[in-house]
Amino acid sequence: MNIRSFLFRLLGAASLMTAIVAGGQEQTSYEFNFGGPAKSGAVSVSPANLYSDVNGYGFEPGAAVAAANGCISSTNPFYFSVKLPEGNYRVTVTLGDEAAASTTTIKAESRRLALYHFQTSPGQFVTRTFIVNLRQPEIAGGGVVHLKPREKTEEWWDWDNKLTLEFNDTHPCLRALAIDPVEVPTVYILGDSTVCDQPSEPWDSWGQMLPVFFKPEVAIANHAESGETIADSLAGNRFKKVFSLMKPGDYLFIQFGHNDMKSKKPDALELYETNFEAVIAETRAKGGIPVLVTSMERKAGVISPTLEGYPDAVRKVAQRESCALIDLNAMSLVFYKALGTNLDKAFVDGTHHDNYGSYELAQCIVDGIRQAHLPLAKYIVDDFKGFDPAHPDPVDTFYMPASPRQSAVKPMGN
Repeated sequence: MNIRSFLFRLLGAASLMTAIVAGGQEQTSYEFNFGGPAKSGAVSVSPANLYSDVNGYGFEPGAAVAAANGCISSTNPFYFSVKLPEGNYRVTVTLGDEAAASTTTIKAESRRLALYHFQTSPGQFVTRTFIVNLRQPEIAGGGVVHLKPREKTEEWWDWDNKLTLEFNDTHPCLRALAIDPVEVPTVYILGDSTVCDQPSEPWDSWGQMLPVFFKPEVAIANHAESGETIADSLAGNRFKKVFSLMKPGDYLFIQFGHNDMKSKKPDALELYETNFEAVIAETRAKGGIPVLVTSMERKAGVISPTLEGYPDAVRKVAQRESCALIDLNAMSLVFYKALGTNLDKAFVDGTHHDNYGSYELAQCIVDGIRQAHLPLAKYIVDDFKGFDPAHPDPVDTFYMPASPRQSAVKPMGN
């Protein structure tokens, strides 16, 4: 064994030992150095540090990274993972390059947008912070979320025992990384494929774009999944999982309809409303704040409605239950019509959106939070000045660095 290998193994053993703390609990705080000045207590990481359960941290396979100019960087996107238990974590990154300008976009887990197109000048190092929520299928008190096969493969990063960060853009440069558990209000989301964390390009949703619009004082926990109805998510223990974690002051955003409206049961719409009412009641019993979201229209909705009476049903439930409502259905139609001949550029197919479409819909949600006068609005980032769906961002100049994972397979549901 050469000296370099011996040192790497020694470092891994030290990391494993520090992971054992009082009571046998897992380590939940880390500090990593990727080329900056040596710092007491920080773990130095080199490009050779690939992830393993033994070390509990490292680059994911395929990372073509290099160490130079006081940072680790690459001409391609790369992933870095850290083994951690379920919970909310404050992630602090130091970005920059001693000799060149850097541009970095960071996505967490399955492409949750955390930091967007952040730039530094040559020799400039800047620190930024964001919150990442981690979850696992097991439910406190018994039970487990009924995961679909896709969630055990392509979407496993949303359910596994580690935090995975994607560093992307034209010149991503990572100098330091710190991770600490944090107690902050949590915004839980439940819904379908138009809401969930889509794992692969070109598919995307407003739920995975939402984190970038909030200060590092609140967590976004997106439990939505492709193909789901509200009844499916109740039967599959997705709501049970959320309620097992919910604390007073947390939020639950609920958007279902695309799959629910396919039911042929004569009382389908009545059952749909009853399920919403039950979920609202349980959220309030936990001290949480329910927020109903009407489903955005499909692409064909610009000609005639495609969701039948389901958006209206959500509006009625919100009124009956005195519940906050974000009318994404109405806003999406304004947005689609404003795009005119560019409508196709917001969609991958007739239902699911690309990065541009989901980013604009996420802004509709954020503006809806303000319009509803939710206390959550105080956590919106300062540079969000509001959004008018009648005047969306120019599609031809919109830029979002594509993640490495690609798939031609359509998400479940339509």
